[in-house]
Amino acid sequence: MLSLGVSERAENLPTVTQVQKFMTKNKLHSKMFTQVEVFGVLIVAVLQILINLDGSLGCLPYMPRETWDAKPPKSVEKFSGLIPFVIIHHSYEPGACLTGADCRNAMLSMQKFHQQDRGWNDIGYTFAIGGDGRIYEGRGFNVIGAHAPRYNDKSVGICMIGDWRYELPSDDMITAAQTLIEYGVRNNIIASNYTLIGHRQVRPTECPGDRLFQEIQSWPHYSPMLDVVDPNSIKTSD
Repeated sequence: MLSLGVSERAENLPTVTQVQKFMTKNKLHSKMFTQVEVFGVLIVAVLQILINLDGSLGCLPYMPRETWDAKPPKSVEKFSGLIPFVIIHHSYEPGACLTGADCRNAMLSMQKFHQQDRGWNDIGYTFAIGGDGRIYEGRGFNVIGAHAPRYNDKSVGICMIGDWRYELPSDDMITAAQTLIEYGVRNNIIASNYTLIGHRQVRPTECPGDRLFQEIQSWPHYSPMLDVVDPNSIKTSD
């Protein structure tokens, strides 16, 4: 699970029961406290429980599938091991979304197109980044994607929602994407020596758009590698 800021995940705040269990475990129930001391103990308990639940206290504005009403995947195929590639995309269509409601609709639109029109198991991307600065869960880490044939079982596919041929995504979007990658490395999901590329480097396409492609060349771990083949020669199961 990605670690989220409290403002983004009020539903996951510790319950009274969890706080009581923490206090009992640490033998805090046998003493009398002033109101100030009790407040201090509760703060410590909350922080400890959040650490136990998530493994870190990073603040990622993360939107799991249920928050955008994702349809169930037709099937889920996973791959194991550290992920060696991060591939950056743009959606082109739908265009940029600026609000939570618009980004939710963009996610639903992409999932519908991929599942119904393309016949894929699910939305093709691992994650998507909205113009609201939030990270939207697609298939999720270590699930085989449908965004870059020959790399779907060894990459994280991050889609920057919008058309980025002539303009750059917002600073918030870029920060969210980079923070997501850093999270993956820090939590031993993405390999520390990962390779970052644009979609056009493994498939004949203008994705992720000229302006965004120019931008990612300045990101950590970018590689100018080129491995483009005729897409009609690629056998895909998704």
